[in-house]
Formats: sequence, C-alpha cells, structure tokens
Amino acid sequence: MKATIETLAGMSELDRCKGPTQLDAILKYLKDHGERLDSEIAAGIGSSLECVCIGLSALSDRGDVIMCRTTRFTEGRPVSGMLCRVSGYSPPASPGRKPKAPT
Repeated sequence: MKATIETLAGMSELDRCKGPTQLDAILKYLKDHGERLDSEIAAGIGSSLECVCIGLSALSDRGDVIMCRTTRFTEGRPVSGMLCRVSGYSPPASPGRKPKAPT
C-alpha cells in the first residue's frame, strides 16, 4: 500500500487526469447522458474542469469522442465550452408508438 501511495504522490496532475479510471468515467457519463458540455461532464463525474478537458482531448485523439467548440447563451450571457459526444454511438430508440412512414 505504501508503494501505491508513493506512486500516486509521484504522478503529476496531468498523469492523474489521463488515468484509465478518469477516461472510463467520462465515456460512461457520455454514454448514459448523451451529448454534453465539458462543464456538465465535470459536474456529473465530480472532477475538475481541467482534468475533464485533458481527458476529453486524450479521448478525442484516440477517436472515442467527437468534440466541437460552441457558445451557448444562458440568460443573455455567452457560455463557451466544448460540446462532446461518443463517436459512433447512437442511443436506443425511446419506447412508445412510432410515427408511421408517409405513403
């Protein structure tokens, strides 16, 4: 256990942010909740925005996540962030009746 604590203490913040548990948590959150802003992901998984941004860029480099920069206006104020979604993932269809195809 002491070796594990020393190893974690020796890791830089960058290494901790790109750890497999951080990346898995981001992917799981995006699969469960769909397309989200980076700030929403950080609040959802309980991590810092900086760590989430580092993790998202690592996932984007691997091709697991698609990102784009966006600006939303909330109560008249611009909020800039990265909009992210899982690459190649489409959520299941919602239950209930579906509209019929036009004839």
